[in-house]
Amino acid sequence: MVKGSFYQNIPLVRISVASKLALQSPLFIIDTGFTGDLQVTSKIATELGLEVSGVTQARIANGEVVTVPTANAIASMQGINQTVQVLISDSMPLAGISFLTKFGYTACVDCKRRTIALTP
Repeated sequence: MVKGSFYQNIPLVRISVASKLALQSPLFIIDTGFTGDLQVTSKIATELGLEVSGVTQARIANGEVVTVPTANAIASMQGINQTVQVLISDSMPLAGISFLTKFGYTACVDCKRRTIALTP
């Protein structure tokens, strides 16, 4: 099980992300409205040395459709590695539904107890 925490009313979980050059483990917002794998800031992408491999259209929270650069990276949870698509945006780091599906996790976000648990 992977445990997360709340910061104010934001559910966060730490995820390890690697490229050929570096490894980082930033906090990601669990975002059930985000259908992709992961989103990182351009600063994190630069520090990881991610190479942009394409672009995709993404609908953001206000309904606007934007073009976002993408890269591939390796994400690790509980010793399991998966290749993931990373969107690069200056918004907050996000973990989406596709990410949870790739790892086979069930997400339990308990707002009353302010706990987050990802279970295989």
